[in-house]
Amino acid sequence: MIDCFREYESILVLLGLLSAGSVAMAFFLAPWALSLISAEYFLPHDRVVRPPGLQLRRFVILGLRNLLGAALVILGVVLLALPGQGLLTIFAGLLLMSFPGKRSLELRLVRLPFVLKSVNWARARRGRGPLQLPCFEGSHKASE
Repeated sequence: MIDCFREYESILVLLGLLSAGSVAMAFFLAPWALSLISAEYFLPHDRVVRPPGLQLRRFVILGLRNLLGAALVILGVVLLALPGQGLLTIFAGLLLMSFPGKRSLELRLVRLPFVLKSVNWARARRGRGPLQLPCFEGSHKASE
């Protein structure tokens, strides 16, 4: 049985390194990325009017972000079958992409008590204030 794995030893080593790398990246980059989010990110705000000359640049950046996000989603699906951070990689890809309903998905995820507590804990360790969430029916607290 082990002999059949020896044939694919280099691929298995590569997959193991990919898995270990994704865990390390999640461990170090997630708190850093969470600290970059503005505390007011989830509060409603007025739309910013952009000058017309930046439309092509914005379109290119949006396309690249969506490609990178799609690549992360595909990698996350692969990591679901391997040891690694598959779900975290899928979520990172989805949050990087732009699609209809993204904002409500982000709010639903961050409103989960354990998620909000973890995010605010990571932000506090980097000297950032807690996220401020908009009130919704049945709640009078902006953030916890």
